[in-house]
Amino acid sequence: MLIGGGHSHVAVLRRFGMRPMAGVRLTLISRQAETPYSGMLPGVIAGHYTRGEAHIDLRPLARFAGARTIVDEAVGLDPRARQVLFATRPPIGFDVLSINVGSTPDVSVPGAEGAVTPVKPIDRLLERWRAVEARLLASDSPCTVAVVGGGAGGVELLLAIEWRVRHQLAAAGRGAGHIRYGLFTDSAHVLPTHHARVRRAFARTLAERGITVHAGSAVVKVEPGCLHTADGRSHRVDEVFWTTQARAAAWLRDSGLSVDDRGFVRVGDTLESVSHPGIFAAGDVAAVDPHPRPKSGVFAVRQGRPLTENLRAALAGRARRGFRPQRRFLSLISTGDQHAVASRGPFALEGRWVWRWKDRIDRAFMRQYTELPPMRAAAPDAAPADEMAAPGQVPDASMRCGGCGSKVGASVLDRVLTRVKQPAAGRVVIGLDAADDAAVAEVPPGRLLVQTVDFFRELVSDPWVFGQIAASHALGDLHAMGARPATALAIVTVPYGIESKMEETLTHLLAGAVAVFDREGVVLAGGHTSEGAELALGFAVSGDVAPDGVLRKGGLRPGDCLILTKPLGTGTLFAADMRGRARGRWIDEAVASMLLSNGPAAAAFIAHGVSACTDVTGFGLAGHALEMARASGVGVELDLSALPLLPGADETLRQGLVSSLHSQNARAADAIANAARHAGDLRFAALFDPQTAGGLLAGVSCAGAEGCVAQLRAAGYPSAAIVGRVTPGEDGERWRLKIGD
Repeated sequence: MLIGGGHSHVAVLRRFGMRPMAGVRLTLISRQAETPYSGMLPGVIAGHYTRGEAHIDLRPLARFAGARTIVDEAVGLDPRARQVLFATRPPIGFDVLSINVGSTPDVSVPGAEGAVTPVKPIDRLLERWRAVEARLLASDSPCTVAVVGGGAGGVELLLAIEWRVRHQLAAAGRGAGHIRYGLFTDSAHVLPTHHARVRRAFARTLAERGITVHAGSAVVKVEPGCLHTADGRSHRVDEVFWTTQARAAAWLRDSGLSVDDRGFVRVGDTLESVSHPGIFAAGDVAAVDPHPRPKSGVFAVRQGRPLTENLRAALAGRARRGFRPQRRFLSLISTGDQHAVASRGPFALEGRWVWRWKDRIDRAFMRQYTELPPMRAAAPDAAPADEMAAPGQVPDASMRCGGCGSKVGASVLDRVLTRVKQPAAGRVVIGLDAADDAAVAEVPPGRLLVQTVDFFRELVSDPWVFGQIAASHALGDLHAMGARPATALAIVTVPYGIESKMEETLTHLLAGAVAVFDREGVVLAGGHTSEGAELALGFAVSGDVAPDGVLRKGGLRPGDCLILTKPLGTGTLFAADMRGRARGRWIDEAVASMLLSNGPAAAAFIAHGVSACTDVTGFGLAGHALEMARASGVGVELDLSALPLLPGADETLRQGLVSSLHSQNARAADAIANAARHAGDLRFAALFDPQTAGGLLAGVSCAGAEGCVAQLRAAGYPSAAIVGRVTPGEDGERWRLKIGD
């Protein structure tokens, strides 16, 4: 288990990808799907790099390593139970753990919390910087930007801000004299850990750029618009960035691990916890007892290799090997304007050539994690069975039984159902709390029973998220029919494995699903589990609807507008993800879209007199629109330019990365009257992209369509759009589609 996507852990993932280890499953837990490279942060602020150039995408890297990806934030640790704790999901167990979650500046100064912008976490800094930059460029009012902290990080940040703002204003024909900059440090000099030559170089640069250095001025209190320093002075400020001494995540102090006085995990020279064998820490979060060093990315990078080897040793039960970090190291510190200073011990060199040197080093580092080999370079380590698991713990998969002999064991199911919290039984008379052979539920008088079933293979490696997606997808059919969901039965295939791992996977699957069902008022009433070669999950869901309230695919009327509630692109994005070619943030956006319930959308359509409705899933928008046209006896004209796409879908379609079902869906082009004219349009290809937990497609009178879209967007569907209109259909073209010109 790897908590955090820091510099050490990306090296671990790459090394395990290059040389896998038999019997080992890696799981990466990261608050975000992308991790920033701190060495390029000043360049991002200054505008020399894009955000993407300075971030490592963890999803493709984890897929290369064969690792599960959990995009969530760990909030605690139970070393005795060997579990990682979360705020909204069940704990995840581990055998060997490594922590690489970095650090944040200490904002314990009175008034600082919430009033200043810490330099870490970097994603929040960049978000705040975008807002600050926009304000600085839009106003001519006097403004003071302050950075607290005189180390290399603070100096680089402030110089990058000053250069960026000055040059942006100059490009607009404006001056920057109304903006002042201040650097506050409690030391007598900036960069106190560097040689005097380096300090003099930066003192000169800061003075030349008009930046006021408040040396020996520790900030002791923060008030809105004001910094108070230890010398009794007050300084008016408008924006404050905080880069002072680092501190560790608060949950580490409560974890039971031995930590130092700042909360960092105490480890030996093997990077293993001094108090808990099998738990490691690296990067800023680690305090290496035998070799104390300052918090710096260079140490995290160089810990990647020894950490990997000692994790392998811990997994195989071998002795760990110590690692001694260097005392002196090269620092390449930028001045914001593609100029840099090289610092190592008493040596200092500066110039634009130093920045170019730094740029080459940084880009080479990033290429290691962005240009991954197409396949693993070596076969997995041959680990003896007795090193990896107790004999007989994992029976030979080729000897697993079929039929009812393939069921997951009763004891496992009992424990799982105890851990998965269910809402009140609702209309379920006999459910999971009873040992009967089937579930029994009431159907309200005067209502019709609506039932559907869906089942598919693992789409994401996080079972908790997969459970939510599968539940959301299954409920989509009920929402499309105007039904009120009530009950669900699970159908699960869990991969062969150690019993405890199978139990945990099943727990997370069902807990994720129940989280969705609970929000929708649905009770998981029963189901069936089986062992198999790969993870798969589905649900048979039931609901009810008034006889006159059933929504059908048939019923479209000429003069109706077609409204789509969610963007397209899940098929192409996950096809790209399987090949390691989708950016993590694209997949995050796709998952968020899939988890958006169609229930409120159905209610909005009903309120606007919907004539027909369906959910857009496996057959793609074209296939489902064609079903509606045929069932209604009308023609449909689609507007390609209006089709909403998920972020990244245009790029993956452009590269020809499509789902295996795409080619079959594309046969619907035969029913599109003018398909040949639009075949080269990316949005034409999007018509055939199979969707998982896609949006609703519905017909609404064009007179009220704009109002319906406005209500949908207000209800949480920002991509809702009118994507076509219904026509009477011409002779020979009834029930056909057409692309609008």
